[in-house]
Amino acid sequence: MAQHFEREEYDWRMRRLRDAMQDESLDAILLFAQESMYWLTGYDTFGFCFFQSLIVKSDGTMHLLTRSADLRQARHTSIIEDISVWTDRVNADPAMDLKNLLSDMDLLGCRIGIEYDTHGLTGANCRKLDQQLQSFGDLVDASHVISGLRLIKSPAEIHYIKTAAELADAALEAALPLIRPGGSEADILAAMQGAVFAGGGDYPGNEFIIGSGRDALLCRYKSGRRTLEEQDQLTLEWAGVFAHYHAAMMRTIVIGKASERHLELYDVCREALTEIEGVLRPGSSFGDVFATHAKVLEDRGMTRHRLNACGYSVGARFTPSWMEREMFYSGNEQLIKADMSLFVHMIIMDSETDTAMTLGQTYLTTDDAPNALSTHNLDLMVR
Repeated sequence: MAQHFEREEYDWRMRRLRDAMQDESLDAILLFAQESMYWLTGYDTFGFCFFQSLIVKSDGTMHLLTRSADLRQARHTSIIEDISVWTDRVNADPAMDLKNLLSDMDLLGCRIGIEYDTHGLTGANCRKLDQQLQSFGDLVDASHVISGLRLIKSPAEIHYIKTAAELADAALEAALPLIRPGGSEADILAAMQGAVFAGGGDYPGNEFIIGSGRDALLCRYKSGRRTLEEQDQLTLEWAGVFAHYHAAMMRTIVIGKASERHLELYDVCREALTEIEGVLRPGSSFGDVFATHAKVLEDRGMTRHRLNACGYSVGARFTPSWMEREMFYSGNEQLIKADMSLFVHMIIMDSETDTAMTLGQTYLTTDDAPNALSTHNLDLMVR
């Protein structure tokens, strides 16, 4: 077997899930989110792009329905013992196979939670699922159940997140010598991802963001590479990843001489992040973090240049995103508690002057002040 955690850890997680299911009066839950299956059992695959589901009953019984290509994957990486395979064929309807499996598990007429809010359940498969189960039992949206449990990290998870943070630092250190006039975005990106792999890390849940010149104002990866000019700007957002656990960082680096606008935007980013560090602790909510960010930027006249979110929880995630479900946006009442791993980013994009500035890092919350997981300081980088 090739799990990343001891069996006791998985047993503890199952007890937490069963308690949560009891609170929700669920007889069973159908898991479609790959990170939920990974968290609960160790099951590690990108096969969730096809139909698969892990059935978990309130007594802890589990049964996985998947494709033949993932049968050995599940046996090798997870603690799941009961596995069924639906057959690839013309007009296949694996939702029917799932319904039959639920009947075999005596769940007809029961209250069943479903993880709807996940990339592991496409719209087409969701329609098939709802059609097959429309009169099967009492179906409820249970997307929040495991995602809520995963917000607070165990000591074993924190160890992996700290390892991921070391890899994020290593990626930045590998990139810095290459960030100079005439430097290649291709070389920078290769060095950063190579540092993560060389350190025993994994692919990230989404692509590293890299953009220079006008593309430094983008908050997404785009295809194409550019050579840095004598006077330039480079925005990077990346993550160290270990056992699928992420620790993200973000920086805008100036090549040449920092303009007055760069300096102004950086000063605002630094002020906002410092203010947030005073809020990022138990007793505050995710919405309070965003409100702190918004107030600083509003007071500094940056409202039209900011985004409508300023970070999110990170942990073990799969493509297409390393973001966990809870984000820092207006009105989010999710409370901050100790042992959360939270990525906070300040992003100011001034399209009027084509000036970018970002500043972000991952924190581990405690009973008091948060701990920044990067060893790098937050000073403006000018190369």
